[in-house]
Order: sequence, then C-alpha cells, then structure tokens
Amino acid sequence: MKSMSFAGKIHLVKEFLYSRNAVYETLRAQRRQVFGLQVAEGAQEKGRLAEILRLAEERRIPVRRVPRLALDKIQPAHQGVILEAGAYPYVTLADILDLADCCGEPPFLLLLDTLNDPQNFGTLLRTAEAVGVHGVLLPLARTVEVTPAVVNASSGASEHLLIARMNLSQAIDELREAGVWTIGLDQAPESRLPSEVSWMGGGLALVVGSEGAGIRPLVKSKCDFLVRLPMQGKIESLNAAVAGSVALYLAYLARQQPITHG
Repeated sequence: MKSMSFAGKIHLVKEFLYSRNAVYETLRAQRRQVFGLQVAEGAQEKGRLAEILRLAEERRIPVRRVPRLALDKIQPAHQGVILEAGAYPYVTLADILDLADCCGEPPFLLLLDTLNDPQNFGTLLRTAEAVGVHGVLLPLARTVEVTPAVVNASSGASEHLLIARMNLSQAIDELREAGVWTIGLDQAPESRLPSEVSWMGGGLALVVGSEGAGIRPLVKSKCDFLVRLPMQGKIESLNAAVAGSVALYLAYLARQQPITHG
C-alpha cells in the first residue's frame, strides 16, 4: 500500500504502547501525538531499540531511562520500551476512499462486525496492512477498539492503517454507491465457494464477523453475496483471524490478475 500522510486531530488521552515493533511502527507512522519514551535501564541499545531511539531523537521526543520494574508495573510484556502516546486517530469512510483514489486503485476495505478478541483483531490488521487494504471499518458499539494490546498484536500494523468507526449497514450502502462490492465471509452451506466468485473488476469490501455469532443478520443481508472457505479436515471452522486472513489473501491475489474481456 502506498504511504499517505494523515493529519488527525490532537488527542489528549494518553496511552502506553509497548513492545519494540509496536513502538517502532508508531514512531515511523507519525500519526499519534507522542509525549515521551521510557526505556529500561541496562537495555542494549542495538537493533530495533537503536532504531526507536534514533526516531525519538529525530522527533525530539523526551527519553527517560527507568528501572525495568517500573515498566513491569505498566505492562509486563514491554520488551524494555514503553511509548507514552495519544489515542488512536480514527478517520472517516471518506478518508479511506480518498486514499484509494490517491493510490489510483479500486477501493479495498475490511469490515469487522463486532469482533471482540484483541489478538484476532491485531492479526487481521497485520494481514490487512500486508495485502494493501486501504482501510478498516468497525461498528460503533460491541466491538474491540484499537488498544495498546491490539497495536502489539498487530506488530504496529494498526499505525499504518486508516480505521473508521461507523454503522456498518450504512457503510455498505455508501460503498455500493461508490461502486464497491461487499462480500461477507460466512460458512453457511448456501454461501459460494471462492472459485465461484469473481473477486476482480472494481472495489471490494470483505466482511468478517465475530468469533462466535459471525456476521449480524442485518449486515449479512446487505452483502452482495456470501463466501465460505472450503474445509476438508475434521474441524468445523477456522477462527475469525485465520479465515479472514485467508480471504484477504484470496482477494489480494485476484486483484493482481489482469482483467480479461470476452
């Protein structure tokens, strides 16, 4: 995905982002307000930590060396570094469509319907960023948000993605008006197999439901069609992160193929 500079509003809420990849990508993305960096005393300043300190120096971010125990009290999985930053800068659907337009690409979106597990959310964000998704949509309620745990689970991919929160049913209507097809990932027997679907030729929005209930009925009814992943093993289904990641890669690979006519 081509880079895009997004100047979000200044957020005064302070969060403690942790783990070296998450902190590094947050500093590299430059989308959050940053208040300071805490580094464990005695930590070897090489590799990724050295890169973090270089970025902090370039941005004139205050750096404090503190006892490792002090970091443990904030977050045990800190990996020797914690970044004091503002809240995640959510955007609008219009911002996401503008990014696709700036890239000269058909829109490619991921819609997550009431996903609740931070690890699954982070995994899907990491996959979405890897395959060039222009943006992610979340519902307004009953869903996981971009928390420090999610930033960590995504290895910082969240910081390079545009994420919006809005009514998903209304979002699908707006996407349809923008020429974007919506495909719901659902294991119902009546859902189509990937081989039966044309993934190319215009914008695409993939909907992934919650870990237990899947896609809500109203949102499902708004989808242009449903797709299920073929299963040959003894288990009944994959979890949301794995299934969604597979579907994202199927869509990504299809979008790389030239469109043929005739």
